[in-house]
Amino acid sequence: MGCGLEYGSLGVAGVTSADAVTALIDRLTRKVPDFPEPGVQFKDLTPLFADAEGLSRVTDALGEAAAGATLIAGIDARGFLLGAAVAIRLGVGVLAVRKAGKLPPPVHAQTYQLEYGTAALEIPADGVDLTGHRVAVIDDVLATGGTLAATIKLLRAAGADVISAGVVLELSDLGGRAAVAPLPLTALRVI
Repeated sequence: MGCGLEYGSLGVAGVTSADAVTALIDRLTRKVPDFPEPGVQFKDLTPLFADAEGLSRVTDALGEAAAGATLIAGIDARGFLLGAAVAIRLGVGVLAVRKAGKLPPPVHAQTYQLEYGTAALEIPADGVDLTGHRVAVIDDVLATGGTLAATIKLLRAAGADVISAGVVLELSDLGGRAAVAPLPLTALRVI
C-alpha cells in the first residue's frame, strides 16, 4: 500500500519536483549542533526517512538517478534502507555492501582510508554473480567520498558495471564528488 504520491510535475508554476524534494529534505532534516564534536552541525536524516511523503519522494528521485540499473547496491547502514526502497521502485534486486566482519566467508573486500586509520567493506564472494549487472550505488550522505569510492572499486572488482551513484545529501565542502568522478553522481540536496 503506497502513500498515493506521484513523482513529477507538482502543477504549480515555477515549482518542480526537484524543488519539492529539496524542500522536504530541508524541512525534515534534524540539525544537531556540536555533534559529533564542537563546531560540527550533524545532519540527521532519520525524520526524513520516517516521513511517508519524504521517503516516497526521495525514493522516486533516487530511482530516477538509478535508471537503467539491473541491481542496486546500498551502503551500510542507511544505504540499506534507501537501496531497498529504490530497488523495489525499479523492480530490481538489492545488494547490501557491509562493513567488514558482518558476512560469512568467502567475501570480496575493499579497504579504504579513514581520518585515523582504515576500514573495509565487503560483499559475498559467492551466491551473487555481479558479472554483467549494471549497478547503481545508493547511500544517505556523501562527505569525503571514501566509502562511496571504496564501494565502487569493490563492485567493479567483483565484475559489476557501476553506472551511477545517488545520495540524499552531499556535504560539498568535504570534496567527496571528486573521489568518485567521473561516475555520474546525483545528490538530492547539496550543502
